[in-house]
Amino acid sequence: MNVDIDLSQLDPQQLDRLIEQAQREKERRKRAGMAEVRRELRQLARERGYTIEELFGIGAPPPDRGKVAPKYRNPDNPTETWSGRGRKPRWFEEALARGLSAEAMLIR
Repeated sequence: MNVDIDLSQLDPQQLDRLIEQAQREKERRKRAGMAEVRRELRQLARERGYTIEELFGIGAPPPDRGKVAPKYRNPDNPTETWSGRGRKPRWFEEALARGLSAEAMLIR
């Protein structure tokens, strides 16, 4: 499609308005096209017995990694425990510095 518009007759403000209108129209058409594709995809998924959420994992909960059981207990405060993974807690480091072994803090 070849559209010839004589822009030489427009002043700078008119050109700016024309550009703004053209950009808005371009964005509107893009959104409308995307909406149509979404409708088509949903329809196709429905026809095959799926949902878009199932196909693309939208809203699916992350896999349950489970909680790791504690491996060490603070001898000074038995409510504080550590699984042995990640950064060592301060109480663990302080107990080691006092000469307590990691094995002595193991939960048996």
